[in-house]
Amino acid sequence: MGYKLYYFDVRYFAETARILFHAAGQDFEDITWSMAEWEEWKKKSPTGKAPWLEVDGHVISESAAIYRFLGNRFGFSGKDEYERAIVDTVTDVIKDVRSQARPYLVVRGGFTTGDKAKLEKESFWPAMESGFPYIKKILDESKSGFVAPSGLTWGDLWIVENIIMYRDLFREFSTRYTWVDDYVNRVHSDPRIKDFVESRKHYRISYVNGPVREI
Repeated sequence: MGYKLYYFDVRYFAETARILFHAAGQDFEDITWSMAEWEEWKKKSPTGKAPWLEVDGHVISESAAIYRFLGNRFGFSGKDEYERAIVDTVTDVIKDVRSQARPYLVVRGGFTTGDKAKLEKESFWPAMESGFPYIKKILDESKSGFVAPSGLTWGDLWIVENIIMYRDLFREFSTRYTWVDDYVNRVHSDPRIKDFVESRKHYRISYVNGPVREI
């Protein structure tokens, strides 16, 4: 049984899946390409988007579906249906945050033009406030330090990848949400992923100090 994960040579929407493979000690083929090569790879994509995962003769598209599949298979989805519902809830909340912040993100990333200062005030920070206080509430209620009472799940991994991006955008993010740095460190200190996180080679996508770029 082999796993093949297809995505750009960046972190972004594939990184949670990569971390899950390492957490489970599962070998996989990490098939990547540059931004310039995307048009050729796009022809091979089942949906015209990336990432996608090939396993057991099946193809799974959409990032959250891939995370959920791997989380279920490797034991990172919560211990019961209630915890799985919590994980689904918080990841949908983060998806909504990203969607609400998109008007600012596309301008900050150089994909279109607009008033960055106005969009920061009217789009970005309201989007953050719509979701991250709720994530903190879930963490407090779980009493485990993770979104599920039983411990680390794919939901934590996905939330942390988003936090890292928002911290790159604004150092102020960590002062507004003072708990996020400890949360990131807690998740990344898990012995099943610590070595990978500290040595991972994939570039993050950064909006800091100008258009989107690989760093």
